Amino acid sequence: MESKPYFETVKSFADVPITEDGVETHSFLEASDGLVKLFDLLGSGVFGFVQADIRGNIGGIRSRYQNASASSLTLENLVRSETSTEQHRHATGCLVRLTRGLMFLCKALQHMQNEPSIELHVCFKRSYDEVLRHHHTFVVRSLAVVAVRAVPYRRDFIARISQGGDREKFDSELRRWLAGLDVIAKRLKVFIEEGGYGRV
Repeated sequence: MESKPYFETVKSFADVPITEDGVETHSFLEASDGLVKLFDLLGSGVFGFVQADIRGNIGGIRSRYQNASASSLTLENLVRSETSTEQHRHATGCLVRLTRGLMFLCKALQHMQNEPSIELHVCFKRSYDEVLRHHHTFVVRSLAVVAVRAVPYRRDFIARISQGGDREKFDSELRRWLAGLDVIAKRLKVFIEEGGYGRV
């Protein structure tokens, strides 16, 4: 039996419910798990440090959600309940860092979709400079430069994530996925920074 292309098998950020209470935690975590696997398709070791950070941050948020699910149905409520009851705000810190990682990947792939003539490493370099660079030390920045150079060619990356599926369908699914991710990342950034929970 032929396996389905990647974007047809994972939870899309476009399908994560957003209510007046905020972004639904369970669906967000499910979509974020799919994001981690997307990095696997970039090839071994490429942005491993970002992927490890994202995976750890998802774990921190999931742990809080599992231990206090009634007060953590949305990400916003999870943060509010943790900051009002806990001295050590682990899940909140995880959400701040995860939001950065989401914005980094989202911007890189938006550059890729919006500018078909530029190579993928340029897209990732731009996104890194916009989102993550100012949070990192000189040593991490040096690692990032190496990681950016190791990003596969655009055509190879697209072949990996479309996995032989219909190219038009892939483009529209990726655009939808990115639009959903963009809405969530921007919303979380505003919530985190305006609430004084951290800086994205």
